[in-house]
Amino acid sequence: MASTYSTNTQLELISTGEKAGQWGGITNTNLQILEQSSTGVVSIDMAAASVTLALTDGSTSNGKNMYIRLYGTLAANRTLTMPVTANRVWFIKDDTNRNGTNKYTLSVLTASGTAQPIPVAATMLCKSNGSETVTTLLEKGFIPIDHTYSTYIAVAGDQIFCNTATSTITVQLPASPATGDEVTIVDSRGNFNSNNVTVDRNGSNIMSAASNDALDVDGQSSTLIYIDATRGWAYKNNTTVFPT
Repeated sequence: MASTYSTNTQLELISTGEKAGQWGGITNTNLQILEQSSTGVVSIDMAAASVTLALTDGSTSNGKNMYIRLYGTLAANRTLTMPVTANRVWFIKDDTNRNGTNKYTLSVLTASGTAQPIPVAATMLCKSNGSETVTTLLEKGFIPIDHTYSTYIAVAGDQIFCNTATSTITVQLPASPATGDEVTIVDSRGNFNSNNVTVDRNGSNIMSAASNDALDVDGQSSTLIYIDATRGWAYKNNTTVFPT
């Protein structure tokens, strides 16, 4: 009977009486796969195209690493895809460059599942049940923006440092938010009173009202958290981060 392979990391499972004289090589490869899945680190360039991770039977491959660092200057929206069937946990670190007049999105999903946005510069613990990827832990990063973004399209978990010294900026909240999603907007230069930030509700309520909001206090730092369809986005905190 031929070898079979484990579901999650594709270790080679040798049948009784098979692979005579090959046990040493197969065992060493299995140990390398276990090392990848427990401590492995890999860097993946997302600049040129979206990437589907590999879970290759009986050999090491990039989808088996515990820690995946994404890098490169994005030229379009990109997706990192984990193959189906495997129950996996892994960390993702976003080191891509998404700055510029066009802010491209970066997402992770299990093939055929729903894409999960990766906040700019974030580190995420992801879990796949073999058909869907979810984020279980999130260490937020931040993105600085200025007048070159007439509208910045936020994703859940974004921390946005806004420089409105030259002109106003619009921050569009995520579409189809889930309960507990957060977006933080910070006045990084103390100019919100002169040039405010419009918070575009993007179809959801803000503080139970079907209207956009404006942040117009110098030094303001505001975190919005999504509650439900009725309340919509509410201010979790709304403070001044430095004197003006």
